[in-house]
Amino acid sequence: MTEKDKMLSGELYDANNDEALLAERAHAKELCHDFNQLRPSDAAGQRAILVELLGSVGEGACVTAPFWCDYGYNIELGEYFFSNHNLVILDGAKVTFGDNVFVAPNCGFYTAGHPVDAALRRQGIEYARPIRVGYDVWIGAGVHVMPGVTIGDNVVIGGGSVVVVRDIPSNCVAVGNPCRPIRYLEVGEKASSTCDYGA
Repeated sequence: MTEKDKMLSGELYDANNDEALLAERAHAKELCHDFNQLRPSDAAGQRAILVELLGSVGEGACVTAPFWCDYGYNIELGEYFFSNHNLVILDGAKVTFGDNVFVAPNCGFYTAGHPVDAALRRQGIEYARPIRVGYDVWIGAGVHVMPGVTIGDNVVIGGGSVVVVRDIPSNCVAVGNPCRPIRYLEVGEKASSTCDYGA
């Protein structure tokens, strides 16, 4: 089993001494660099790089530079996905966004984690757990989503939240560190209703 196979299957793997993974990350960083250097008006050029870099890019999806990721091919953007400046996705495992997801500035989605054993960390050993974001989700500014988390449909994550350990159910507003629901949406109420939880 290769280190990449281990990474994709959620096992401990060597991220820092494997030539294949190092090359894949270097290629992704080059494409991110190219993307970030394009003029803001070059929508066609931006989309072309995203299509080359990412696993899938839905119709109308938009990523605002700068954007950085580790591999790219593990990222799936739904239709009409939008992210503002400074999105970082560490995609050792799959990161999936549903349709109509809005991500505010300075947000991060991190599938990578490290063992608590310092000797293993020194060897460059890590693991990756998938992240799933549902449909019609608004992620407020400065939110950090940690490995293995699922965020349901029709959710607002308040700005500055850290989504760690527990999943966030559908149809709620959730905030805090650790992030947790503070209210559930009524039948027919949309998470897009005006509120002051993000940017």
